[in-house]
Amino acid sequence: MQKFVDWMEENFAPVMNKINRNVWVLTLKDSIMQILPMILVGSLVTVLAILQDYIPNFPNLWTLNSYSLGLIALFIAFLLPFNFMERKKLHKMRLVGGMSGLALFMMVIKPVSVEGGTLFQFSYFGAGGMFVAIICGIFAALIMLLFGKFSFFKEDSAIPDFVRAWFDSMLPIALVIVTGWLFVFILDMDMYGIIQSVFQPITNFAYTMPGFMLINFLYVFLYSMGISTWVMAPITKPIFLTAITANAAEIITTSEVIFSGWIAIGGIGATLPLVIMLVLSKAKRLKALGTASLVPGILNINEPVVFGCIAWNPILMIPMWLQGIIIPAITYLVLNMGMVTIPSSVFDMWYCPFPFATWIVTQDFRGIILLGLVVAVSSIIWWPFFKIYEKQQFALEAETAKE
Repeated sequence: MQKFVDWMEENFAPVMNKINRNVWVLTLKDSIMQILPMILVGSLVTVLAILQDYIPNFPNLWTLNSYSLGLIALFIAFLLPFNFMERKKLHKMRLVGGMSGLALFMMVIKPVSVEGGTLFQFSYFGAGGMFVAIICGIFAALIMLLFGKFSFFKEDSAIPDFVRAWFDSMLPIALVIVTGWLFVFILDMDMYGIIQSVFQPITNFAYTMPGFMLINFLYVFLYSMGISTWVMAPITKPIFLTAITANAAEIITTSEVIFSGWIAIGGIGATLPLVIMLVLSKAKRLKALGTASLVPGILNINEPVVFGCIAWNPILMIPMWLQGIIIPAITYLVLNMGMVTIPSSVFDMWYCPFPFATWIVTQDFRGIILLGLVVAVSSIIWWPFFKIYEKQQFALEAETAKE
């Protein structure tokens, strides 16, 4: 086992860290992080909407959801080229890049001309259009990068800088929107449908039990090596958001199921049971670590315990991997059998403590029972490995005391 861990540390982890530092991955992560406040507004609507069941004449707040979460594809189409220009230090191209990405996206969703105006399908502006928005943003960013240092004027030109910026931006803007115009309006191609079809196999696999388990395992596998799971966000976030907005079909692969419902108890890898074991440990170091990790763990923030004793520790990496296989399998099977209500409203407040978050996403008492089962199984997985680790710590403390 130690040889395997050494190999991962020396070969696998550096590759993943290199990917994590890739400019495109960083740009996508930046963009998703920047739209999180809009997603959280949608989550707040979910909480307040519950009050409609108990308070007569409570106002309908779902419109707030439509104009926050419901517009995130528009935000991504703008933010992606904007942030890419920031990363490449082409500051003069930031705004025109963002606006070009947004213009291209609006063309690709192909509005329909009707009497008296133009009709857009509103659902395309939300999570359902995220993959399309990402492609539009990437294309606009590449064109802006190509012309980032191009200028019609010499450096010593007497033309004011803002005028030079106007003219220098015209060519890349024209290339972006003319490309969209040619494909969508001249060649009459359904670019939205084509892009969606490219990503559909990935999305369909993610919605199956093997795909659901693979996503959860990758989360814990990467995190157990200290690698940020945000590296997966460009792929998983569109999948999760698309699923929750389409959950009349009862799709299980959502952020609400993983982070708020049952799987990530105390954070990725279901670490809260381990934290409680650390708090109750008689080993001084483990007890101190557990005490420091308890409040963050209750709020599903588990960096203290992961980096304090799990990352690159073979004894505790194994049970963390098992958490990423067994807990998702149990959750998926129970939800798939219809024994618990599947979440159908966005709730991305991952820091909301269990079991409150579970109740909010399901409003189903059976969901609390499933949570109890998950906690019990998670504790059983952690316990024998924790005792081995605790025994090691006792030996180290005894040796230190002798010295």
